[in-house]
Amino acid sequence: MIGIEHAEGNEPWRRLHRDGLKVTALYMIGVMIGAGVPVAIGIGSGPGLLIALAFVVPGAALVIGLVVGYEAIRLRVTRYRVTDARVEMHTGVLFKTRRSLMRERIRSVDLTANPLERAFGLAKVKVGTGETGGGSGSTSEQTLTLDSVGRAEAERLRAELLRRSAAEVGADGEQRLATWEPGWLKYAPLSFLTPALAGAAVGGTFQIADWFGKGGLPVEIVGGLVDEYGPWAVLGLGLVGLLLLGAIASLALQGEAWWGHRLDREPGGTLRVRRGLLVSRSLSLEEERIRGVEIVEPLGVRSAGAGRLDVVAIGLKTDQEGSDLSTLVPAAPLPAVTDAAEAVIGPVDCALAAHPRTARTRRLRWAAVAVVVLAAAAVVPHLLWSLPALLSAAIVLAAVLSAGFAAWTAFDSYASLGHALTARHLVSRRGSTRRATVHLDRSGIIGWRITQSVFQRRMGLMTLDATTAAGKGHYAVIDADEHEILDFAAEAVPDLLRPFLATPPE
Repeated sequence: MIGIEHAEGNEPWRRLHRDGLKVTALYMIGVMIGAGVPVAIGIGSGPGLLIALAFVVPGAALVIGLVVGYEAIRLRVTRYRVTDARVEMHTGVLFKTRRSLMRERIRSVDLTANPLERAFGLAKVKVGTGETGGGSGSTSEQTLTLDSVGRAEAERLRAELLRRSAAEVGADGEQRLATWEPGWLKYAPLSFLTPALAGAAVGGTFQIADWFGKGGLPVEIVGGLVDEYGPWAVLGLGLVGLLLLGAIASLALQGEAWWGHRLDREPGGTLRVRRGLLVSRSLSLEEERIRGVEIVEPLGVRSAGAGRLDVVAIGLKTDQEGSDLSTLVPAAPLPAVTDAAEAVIGPVDCALAAHPRTARTRRLRWAAVAVVVLAAAAVVPHLLWSLPALLSAAIVLAAVLSAGFAAWTAFDSYASLGHALTARHLVSRRGSTRRATVHLDRSGIIGWRITQSVFQRRMGLMTLDATTAAGKGHYAVIDADEHEILDFAAEAVPDLLRPFLATPPE
């Protein structure tokens, strides 16, 4: 139930949903159980389990009581209201905070709900203006978060805050641009998340063994297997097993994050992304903020003819590559990704201009340096120390695979280079392990950054960065011909660079 308190004006002040307290209590109980069990086991291995529980249980109860008490006060003192001009929120337990956003500046309303919140019919509402500044606190000043409100109230706020006039909305209804299919899960194990999760599993095994006072047990087990079956067999089977474990974990994570994904165009020029199996997520984005799209093809996913679609938009925080906040379509077949991109910004099919062969030479030189360094890294430890057979095999295998990968990457990254201009967009493609093709709205380019290293100058190459207020802030055309790329920039945004170009006398 949501409490309502009337203010001096016509609009009432509303309170957060009281069931948020139940969510916090259950969440903290789960956290304390998860943290308390290994602590109790660790303490109990010495003086005994009853003594361990005598320390852990009161401490856990105290922490739960403090957090729940703080949450009860927060829910009590927090209130918000939506007027014709503003969204306002007053909160603060020790220090009072008053937040206010102009409704005309609101560009996104995001809804999220974890399993506990969904069980109680709650959601977290994050209202953003799409404006960021240079300071560390500037981003937070442009957002307002209501945690937690009823699901119906959250949907009402989303619809009201993104509401447009009848003339702006028009007669068209919701349009489906992309729908997730369960078959797309097959691309999850091909991501770089799979080996990362496998490494995390190894670290977790050592941590759990250490909790029980058996930190050296995994090493002893592996050593026994090496003595019985040999280092190469253990190394090969171990890698296969870890990758299989990582693949299963990546399938679970991808399925939870993107199950039920839908990309819709709503009346009034708003894109809405809905997804999530356990934690439901909803992102609403005004199309007038969009300055382009980026088709991203990580190496593993690209080998299966797939990619994902990211949006280049003002106000979306994309400091981390691959941040799912900016993803419109997850890993999917390239035709589906291309269709969604065209539905968002228009045609994306165009021929890309190749880069000079000296750009390939530059990459081959770096690959040669990498091969020499890897060879040294494999040889030096064997000269200095007497290594265990398994460790020696792992070092040699890693060096050989990495050297081969570095050489292949040099050719592939050059083949990926390309740039072009369309009627509306600047197109740039780059990368090998993460090949990305950005279609950047030319009207959104606000400046150029031109760089040329000593090595590039000797090869007649230059890098052109298009500066924009959206996405990462700049998108590069790297290692292009130093003469052609300046004309390319001048044509992309007339009169922005032309005054700085030398023109032959008449």
